[in-house]
Amino acid sequence: MNGDSCDLTRCFLCTYCMPEWKKAIATAKLTISYKKGQSVFKEGEPVTGIHFIYSGAVKVHQSWGKEKELILRFAGPGDVLGYRGQVGQETYPISATTLDRTTTCFISKEFLEASLKTNPGFLYRMMQLYAGELQKAERRMRNLALMEVKGRIAEALLTIQETFGCNPEGYCTVPVTRQDIASFAGTTYETVFKLFTEWSNSALMDTVGKSIRINDPSALRAFIQH
Repeated sequence: MNGDSCDLTRCFLCTYCMPEWKKAIATAKLTISYKKGQSVFKEGEPVTGIHFIYSGAVKVHQSWGKEKELILRFAGPGDVLGYRGQVGQETYPISATTLDRTTTCFISKEFLEASLKTNPGFLYRMMQLYAGELQKAERRMRNLALMEVKGRIAEALLTIQETFGCNPEGYCTVPVTRQDIASFAGTTYETVFKLFTEWSNSALMDTVGKSIRINDPSALRAFIQH
């Protein structure tokens, strides 16, 4: 089986729906492949449905002032995109853009509604997803307002590593630009560049181009706790 194709077992919907519902999913789903840098959906576009990430990496972001963006979260295999647009909204309040080659399993909002009504287990998991993401969003907003910039950048690096994992050499499997890290941490490219230089010189991390390796996670966590 191609690792980027849906086999009706691994995406969020297929994992938590009833086995007998998978025939309906096979008929209704659409597997979509994206190149790096492609838009999955854009802020302000009409809501068409929901995406379950099968493989790849995505940033979820929102307009923040003039010609700026705030990255709300990073998403990888097993994560869900577009759920915020399914509750009483006609347009997506956020955008999703790929950071790497990505494949999603897409279903329409009508089929999502049918799936929720038919599958109590899936409905429960979606409720848990909403509650969990709301807690994360509240914590993120609090950190952006109260945490010092070193802590916010440290948190960004640890979040990227946790979301995407590392290769055998210890570098994050998905190279993330300094600008995207700045957009996640609510700071500037220049601040990230300066801090990366400082942390590289003190051996807390290594960088090769856009690739990042964290050598001392506990030291970065200490910045978050302060």
